[in-house]
Amino acid sequence: DIVYTPKFDPDRYVNGSRLSFYDPALGTLRGKNMPMEVERPDRWFDDDELALRMYRSLGAYELAAYGYIGFWKGPSGMYPATGRRFFSDLTVIGASLRGPVGYGIGNTEFSWYDSRDDPEGANPFVQNSEMRFLLGYEQEVAADLTLGLQYYLNYMLNYHRYRKALPQGASARDEARNWITVDLTKELMAQNQLVLSLFVFYSLSENDCYFRPRVTYDFTDNWKIQIGGNIFAGKQETFFGQFEENSNVYAAVLYSF
Repeated sequence: DIVYTPKFDPDRYVNGSRLSFYDPALGTLRGKNMPMEVERPDRWFDDDELALRMYRSLGAYELAAYGYIGFWKGPSGMYPATGRRFFSDLTVIGASLRGPVGYGIGNTEFSWYDSRDDPEGANPFVQNSEMRFLLGYEQEVAADLTLGLQYYLNYMLNYHRYRKALPQGASARDEARNWITVDLTKELMAQNQLVLSLFVFYSLSENDCYFRPRVTYDFTDNWKIQIGGNIFAGKQETFFGQFEENSNVYAAVLYSF
């Protein structure tokens, strides 16, 4: 599979216009009255992206290799004089393996993020290169009860140079950041009309977390009712803690035809 994007397409990142967050460069919350200023690559055929996926089956297992040339999908750099963010250059190489393990399905992924605008890791205003590793497992542990577990590691390269180049008084991120996710789903009633789910994302390195409980009920073939929440907790300078003021509960009615 080859995907070419002639003009860079970023992720839907948080800039403060709809969700507030704690900005350590600002030292306070950033919200709709002071959204983050971002410089986005937007030149056709110059600021482009190229992605490649090669895959095959080995018995019951799916093996794949990946490549990407483009930019970090979120604003990963900052101009220190103005505080304006930008998307720095990025190359990614990775691989994945998925297949049966015991009574469930296991998967593992590995990738190298090469931050081309800061290859030596000496610029504290550009995100360093990283190694990323993921290990997951999913199994039906009881009747209509599925449990998914996942471990994710993000390891910064050239960390000593990053620490040495930090401005005085600036807080440093951890060299290794790791998370555990738990995804629990229970189906109830006839034809599994009622579905209870809980997704938990917990950081072992920063002690912050994200909870996403949800209840879905298929009232009829066309009508569906959903109640849930998005709960963030942690210190304001951590990844999930910075969004704590955005914690919410919601209800939704969906009609399909």
